[in-house]
Amino acid sequence: MDILHLVDRLEELINHSRSIPFTHNVIVDEDRMLDIIDQMRVAIPEEVKKSQQVLATKNRVIAQAKEEADRTVNIAKEKSDKLTDRDIIVQDARKKANQIESEAEIKAKKTQAEADEYVAETLTNLEIALERVLNQVRNGIYILEEDNKIKFDLGKEESEEK
Repeated sequence: MDILHLVDRLEELINHSRSIPFTHNVIVDEDRMLDIIDQMRVAIPEEVKKSQQVLATKNRVIAQAKEEADRTVNIAKEKSDKLTDRDIIVQDARKKANQIESEAEIKAKKTQAEADEYVAETLTNLEIALERVLNQVRNGIYILEEDNKIKFDLGKEESEEK
């Protein structure tokens, strides 16, 4: 299940909970809240697995780009070696090989930069989502603690009046 969906469900639970008059506190269905938190515990590792898959994809793309660059360089070198008999052709082939090698290196660096940017963006989004979940869980715990404190204080006052 999507972590953001679970965060929305937790927020909806809090928003639809009965409020305590004259306070900013609400009474939350503990079972529903704990159920959502348990689902979050299951979903967060899935988000981590997704980010690990992104990293693996990045590494695979970089490796493929390097292999392609190496193949291109090898092809250029082979062509260059075949043309060593002719001076002008050899010079042209070396220039072309250098150009192909430079282009391949630029392409590999660009691919690596794009992969790094994608991974950074994905991890940043995951961090933001996890921070939202953590803040909402903390807020839920705070509300429950305040609710329990109020209930305790009310019960204490009632027992003192008797």
